[in-house]
Amino acid sequence: MDDLPNFQPGQIVSLEHGNKKLYAEVIQVVTSRQLCWVRPLLLVTFTQEDPLLITDLRDASDLLWSIGLFQPAVDVEVIGLLSQVLGKEPKPGHDAVAKHQLNQFIHQIWRAQRNYEL
Repeated sequence: MDDLPNFQPGQIVSLEHGNKKLYAEVIQVVTSRQLCWVRPLLLVTFTQEDPLLITDLRDASDLLWSIGLFQPAVDVEVIGLLSQVLGKEPKPGHDAVAKHQLNQFIHQIWRAQRNYEL
């Protein structure tokens, strides 16, 4: 338990799986349960065609997830990514698509962690 990250509220963290990376803001750390309550910001998909696809998740639901899976995010990287979505108007139906993508991403991580533990 001593080697768990020491995240602070307001800190930006990332969670990577495959070619996707979730960026989220720490709301609270529940050290006794080794959990981190985060508010999703962006889901970035790295592809061969485009350098990256960015999904705005600021209206998605908060997550309570294992603290050990998160990494501290690099401020310069996050600022650049956020600046690409802050000035844009969301497209109609975007919220449902974004929430579905987040749900799929979390399900993939959960399935991978479950297989790893077996």
